[in-house]
Amino acid sequence: MDKPFAITLNPGSSLANHTGSWRTSRPVYIDRLPPCNNACPAGENIQGWLFHAESGNYEKAWRSLVVNNPLPATMGRVCYHPCEGACNRGLMDATVGINSVERFLGDEAIKHGWKFDAPATKSGKRVLVVGSGPAGLAAAYHLACLGHHVVIREAAAIAGGMMRFGIPKYRLPRDVLEAEIARIVDLGVELHLNSRVDKLPEALKEGFDAVFLGVGAHIAKRAYIPAGDASKIMDAVSVLHDMEGEPDAMPLLGRRVVVYGGGNTAIDVARTAKRLGAEESIIVYRRTREKMPAHDFEVEEALQEGVMMKWLSTIKESGEDGLMVEKMALDENGFPQPTGEYETIAADSLVLALGQDVDLSLLENVPGLAIEGGNVKVDSTMMTGHPGIFAGGDMAGNDRTVTVAIGHGKKAARAIDAWLKGVAFVPPPKAEIATFERLNTWYYSDAPKTLRPVLDIIRRQSTFEEVLGGLDENNALFEARRCLSCGNCFECDNCYGVCPDNAVIKLGPGKRFEFNYDYCKGCGMCATECPCGAIKIVAEEI
Repeated sequence: MDKPFAITLNPGSSLANHTGSWRTSRPVYIDRLPPCNNACPAGENIQGWLFHAESGNYEKAWRSLVVNNPLPATMGRVCYHPCEGACNRGLMDATVGINSVERFLGDEAIKHGWKFDAPATKSGKRVLVVGSGPAGLAAAYHLACLGHHVVIREAAAIAGGMMRFGIPKYRLPRDVLEAEIARIVDLGVELHLNSRVDKLPEALKEGFDAVFLGVGAHIAKRAYIPAGDASKIMDAVSVLHDMEGEPDAMPLLGRRVVVYGGGNTAIDVARTAKRLGAEESIIVYRRTREKMPAHDFEVEEALQEGVMMKWLSTIKESGEDGLMVEKMALDENGFPQPTGEYETIAADSLVLALGQDVDLSLLENVPGLAIEGGNVKVDSTMMTGHPGIFAGGDMAGNDRTVTVAIGHGKKAARAIDAWLKGVAFVPPPKAEIATFERLNTWYYSDAPKTLRPVLDIIRRQSTFEEVLGGLDENNALFEARRCLSCGNCFECDNCYGVCPDNAVIKLGPGKRFEFNYDYCKGCGMCATECPCGAIKIVAEEI
């Protein structure tokens, strides 16, 4: 006689019923690329170091940060933080103050004397770095960490490149910059000051295995402006450069200063003029504020300090009575056109801030090197047409920022390391971006962004004290904890708690989870309730 059905099934336990065979789709844990990481020109793992910062382990956060960027205290002051512009939190309340936390970590490192880890082995290879700006310093740092002996040759008497000679002290205090440069030199990097490379072929005879070119854009662009007294006309690069000299050698700009241009350098010079005692500091720009290439927050800070703006204006002539300025008007395509209307502005000096070029004369007679649009032509690994010679920063692109230069230096260093080993450099592939719609924001509470303290207006107009202050430890901790961990599991246990089939297995702290597909029915509850979008539903393979 046949046995009863219940006895035939003999389940013993529900574990004997592998109900996962019912499903048509399955969840998988994935790691998506946070939008902040994706937007960082220096390639920082921002979400990674914020994770350590929000737990209060600041040294570990700093060490995670400097894997990609050796100048966090500097970058926390001068970077225009495109990471924050991409931050998903901005679609909820306000973006995470990534830049302010980076500065806090950089300042903590200086305060506590944290040092870079020495390389485990030495390669025996020698690499020449030309220039000690952000690109050159970043390249030197990464090359030294990879075990190569690095020699930096810098034309100036002090290191820092355009970070020192192009960024005023009220934005970047020099003791901060010097501390971060010293930490790189402490890795065994040779820094030779007053050591200009006039001809690269001569330098190549010194037995270097590879070269990185990181010369900054120190040459000011000029414009033809008829002038009765040419001594009144200066260039912005020279003005900012002279600010690094002795107090009695500061540039004499006078009581009425006009700056011609619309970029960040024009803003820096106009604000510097106010601090040097100018009663009037006026920026003349041929387009509108909306078209001004300077960052809007810098324009706003300049206006707060009393800098005046003349939009839709261009300078035609500098005469005895002052500057002749022609008014412009936008045409139907939004381009400024002359109107024939003129006015005269009294001025003791005119500072031209019309952009900068790189001195490429050192590249003469180097086989294979090509110049395009004022830049050295490089391939995807930052190598020029001459084997073993790489370039980055202002020399190799038109997006001339400190952050871009640091990214170039890192990329070139890793490519140089591969080239010296005789292997091809392959950059790591980028993952899928963690977009806002993949998040479940119900699980995040509103938390207002922490604002950094700002120096009062009177002192901003009369001193070179730092304008923007830093966060204290409590504020930095709060700001780091505002990170949503977009696209990457932070072990909140939501998937474990909501799974109706107990198909989520906890692997222990720091090890995340895995699915038991014998019981998962593919309902998708885990993916729906994942706050950070770290679970993806894929079609089941039959």
